[in-house]
Amino acid sequence: MAESKKFTTGLVAPKVRLEPAWWFVFREDELLIEPESSQMKIPCLLDVAELKLPILAEYYIGRLGGRHSYAVNVAKGTPPPEGMIFEDLRQIYGLTDEDLFWVAGRAAQIIHWDNMHEYCGRCGAKTKMHPTERAKECTQCGLLHFPRLNPAIIVLVERGPEMLLARSRRFSTPIYSVLAGFVEPGETLEEAVIREIHEETGVGVKDIRYFGSQSWPFPHSLMIGFTATYACGQITMGDGENIDAGWFTADNLPSLPSKMSIARKLIDWFLEKQVTAKPCT
Repeated sequence: MAESKKFTTGLVAPKVRLEPAWWFVFREDELLIEPESSQMKIPCLLDVAELKLPILAEYYIGRLGGRHSYAVNVAKGTPPPEGMIFEDLRQIYGLTDEDLFWVAGRAAQIIHWDNMHEYCGRCGAKTKMHPTERAKECTQCGLLHFPRLNPAIIVLVERGPEMLLARSRRFSTPIYSVLAGFVEPGETLEEAVIREIHEETGVGVKDIRYFGSQSWPFPHSLMIGFTATYACGQITMGDGENIDAGWFTADNLPSLPSKMSIARKLIDWFLEKQVTAKPCT
């Protein structure tokens, strides 16, 4: 596996740019890319002005592998430069460098925040950028509007050599994944795990353990991963977002999510554990 390029977040742009930077240019939820065979290239230029686009906002977001990175907002309906296209971020998932994709996701969340907070949600006045924080400040009442983040739990439930997977109504292809859901106000993460698994499948769980997390820019979520052990109950499908669920073993797997997702990392963790647990013959 190639070494990951370390991303360092930043707020203040360099006064002088002496080398090309990554420019993540968004038209609403669509990212500007240059299609090239099976890959999607992100513009890497000394200045975004080279693209000759009408810029609404420009945000410095940090450095990826030593190269500066910017999030840029252009108006709805803006045509792309020749040889380039605007594409929904979901459509390039897995089709560009993984490190670039996750920085693009970070940029997408900043642009979404920029679009949603032109005016103050409390008094309706115009907002302006705060000089020292990633925030918009109301010009009338002074309320600060920070980029929004929605926490969601994602859980692999194991029952001996089996894991619980479900197919979402949102999947156009028959992909099965681990269960996930948003955290409700007043809940702990563990309470959200128990509630979501029971609501979606009727199954009870125990031994909830933290696994890891992943930013999920669709549009502004943080996926917080857990593992849990089956405790009780039979699978019953309600009226939730899943249309099917079942127990699967390593030798009886359905179509699975992309390896870039925390869902797949949870599944691969379980599968590796099954290999390790097999007795030597």
